[in-house]
Amino acid sequence: MIGKPCIAMVMLAASSTGSALESGVTPVPTSVNALGGCWEGQGTVMGKAVAIAVNAYPIVQDAMLAVEAASSALVDPQDQYAAHLVFGGTGKPSKTGAGPIVGYWADSFGGASAVAGRGESKAEGFDITYQYPDKAYVNRWRILGDHLTWQIVTRDRKSVEKPFASYTLSKTACRPLTGGG
Repeated sequence: MIGKPCIAMVMLAASSTGSALESGVTPVPTSVNALGGCWEGQGTVMGKAVAIAVNAYPIVQDAMLAVEAASSALVDPQDQYAAHLVFGGTGKPSKTGAGPIVGYWADSFGGASAVAGRGESKAEGFDITYQYPDKAYVNRWRILGDHLTWQIVTRDRKSVEKPFASYTLSKTACRPLTGGG
């Protein structure tokens, strides 16, 4: 016979495994959630041609979206890079899907390069800026159907922008990422 404490534990466990957002949680904006799934493509980073794979999935009971990115240089596959990004909403979503977002960037350069970011979702994607002491990295994500563009520019203290990275990706079946992840 199952006692009342055991029934309570089973009910508590069952209620905590659902994917519905907790009461009062700000949802991830629709344009950010559109990134969910797997993407592969190519691009350039500081003029270097790379292959890139991205896997985006909901975390913490759908309250945020995690993104794993792994790339390798086309001329030297041993030249690899990996990043882990997290995005979440911070305000009530509007009817257009626009709204403020927060994020976090961590990568294969280690903890000294990890940084929080702030941005804005838009109907066609979202922008998020990561501020470092000497410059900001502005990430512009745009999704159109099964195609994704991700552009990164640096912005100096005078708001002058310079290209840093640019990727074009297509939706693909999910598989484990490589690249030092």
